[in-house]
Amino acid sequence: MARRGGFPGGMPGNMNNLMKQAQKMQKQMEENQKALEEKEFTASAGGGAVEVTVSGKRLVTGVKLAEEVVDPDDIEMLEDLIVAATNEALRKVEEEATSAMSKLTGGLGGLGGGFGF
Repeated sequence: MARRGGFPGGMPGNMNNLMKQAQKMQKQMEENQKALEEKEFTASAGGGAVEVTVSGKRLVTGVKLAEEVVDPDDIEMLEDLIVAATNEALRKVEEEATSAMSKLTGGLGGLGGGFGF
């Protein structure tokens, strides 16, 4: 007669534990995401001439320019500095998100340890 629930050979308790762990991990991921979204990340370029701040939601929330970097004859340099500072601030957001996920998953190298979910 076939058993109901669990895996062949009888491991029904392990499946319940696995589901509880998955739910706990999902809750922690949601908490980490919310905490990340509330943070701000700032980066500068050109020795501090340009400073860009982005939120954890990856939205630019501020740009500060040193007066000496605003040269009407060299707009291209200013544009490059803004892009560089923005990309560095976004890299910081990604680094923080990756670090938080790594702590949560214990460095499994991907959620599910190689499973497709």
